[in-house]
Amino acid sequence: MSQPAIISQPLTGYPEALEGFDHINRYWDKRLGVYAAKILPGQFYVSVAGEMVVTVLGSCVSACIRDKVNGVGGMNHFMLPVQSSKGKSVNVDFTDAARYGNWAMEFLINEVLKNGGARKNLEVKLFGGGRVLAGMDQMDVGRQNIEFIRHYLDQENIAIKVEDLGGEFPRKVLYFSDTGSVKVRKLKTTSNNVVYEREISYAKEINKKPTQGEIELF
Repeated sequence: MSQPAIISQPLTGYPEALEGFDHINRYWDKRLGVYAAKILPGQFYVSVAGEMVVTVLGSCVSACIRDKVNGVGGMNHFMLPVQSSKGKSVNVDFTDAARYGNWAMEFLINEVLKNGGARKNLEVKLFGGGRVLAGMDQMDVGRQNIEFIRHYLDQENIAIKVEDLGGEFPRKVLYFSDTGSVKVRKLKTTSNNVVYEREISYAKEINKKPTQGEIELF
């Protein structure tokens, strides 16, 4: 079986990141020959330049959303389903509030629309929500995230085209924002400790750190 060609050097410089996304880790993926943006829990990324968006999910969920006509799209990565906006403010770069599903969805959809997308053209693919936090049966975060995202999209009258949710294993997700193509790998042979420890640490951080900043959402 032939191996994919390795494109070690990009032909041009990095496409310019959209306003508000300069903090996201971006790199050149040599194996796939594409510019990529790697997002962590509480982050999201939108591109108009066909970049690949990458993340690793345990109990967290990512929504991949794009305008299927003009190709503007992106991905979020949220840890908990909902936080009320009442009396809350969030940072202009969204780095605090996007850890919650309701904010993460609003931010991602709004950024796609702001950069040329049309609501009628939105295509949604969902991933994650695994039951990977062993010993936390009383708090099945993955299931809660799945229930939230399905309900949210139903209320917004946005159809789900593809979903790969639940299960017992973490996932690595590669999303191509221009074409909507997705590559998903279940991390069955890899220890879950890294994903587990990261999510436990992140959950503790969420509880300690309230959202704050300069822009109030309502």
